[in-house]
Amino acid sequence: MLRRATAAAVVLAGILVPAAYADGGKDGGICDGAALTITVCASDGGGTPGAGGSGSAATPAGASGGSSKPSCTYTKLDPQPPPENAYWKGHNRSEKGAVYGVHCPGQQGARTAWIADGQAPDAAPVIDPEAVARRAAASMKLEGPAVASPRASGKYLVGMPMWMWAAPSPSTFGPVSASATAGSVTVTATAKVSQIVWAMGDGTTVTCHGPGTPYTPEQGKNMSPDCGHRYQRSASDKPNGRYQGTATATWTIAWTAPALGDEGEFTETRETTWTARVGELHVLN
Repeated sequence: MLRRATAAAVVLAGILVPAAYADGGKDGGICDGAALTITVCASDGGGTPGAGGSGSAATPAGASGGSSKPSCTYTKLDPQPPPENAYWKGHNRSEKGAVYGVHCPGQQGARTAWIADGQAPDAAPVIDPEAVARRAAASMKLEGPAVASPRASGKYLVGMPMWMWAAPSPSTFGPVSASATAGSVTVTATAKVSQIVWAMGDGTTVTCHGPGTPYTPEQGKNMSPDCGHRYQRSASDKPNGRYQGTATATWTIAWTAPALGDEGEFTETRETTWTARVGELHVLN
């Protein structure tokens, strides 16, 4: 399957460079493209791509005539990717067709479509699976960390270990899943918090790769095994004698679009504010 990792995205961006639109129907609607590409403009006309390995003009989706403005650019990948690649969308070289890169104005990201010879590009709908995945994520109502410690009612001492943790739940830590559909494509997205960055209010941050471990009295003066901090000075010069902090969760959302043979992930963040009263330990003589 195609992983939309950063490296893959960079490679695809290089392959699917948006080509210049043809002016005045040059070469029957074939656009000027980058080296090693054959570009087909989706514009009004009766031609179809895939014939003779070069392609010709095709009618864009929803066009009813009278406009020569292209809606999307279809670039035949040359050389074609290996047949086992997910770009083939389940097709193989025995079928008469090819893999095209698709660029549509106003849409970001690299997309591909397998188009049979003699088939107009608009017959292969361009659906951005990541955009559908973001719709699914929006329905999840992801929240910031449910901060359990530091507690607003607690009193903390300079130099003593502070244990930070958040109470995990599906809406504050995951995992949680949802699906969204566009046309015939259904995308399922699963979200889970991959890290929480604690801004401690003293100019430092602590990155924790989990909700943190709850403190228990038998831990004594030990540091948290996975999410802790020591303040080096009191908060006496801060408003109300408190440090003002934030806990920012990074939600990693992995999605799959089986119908397209595609998958990927993206991230979103959610923030929760908290305060901690931190003072000096005073010893009586």
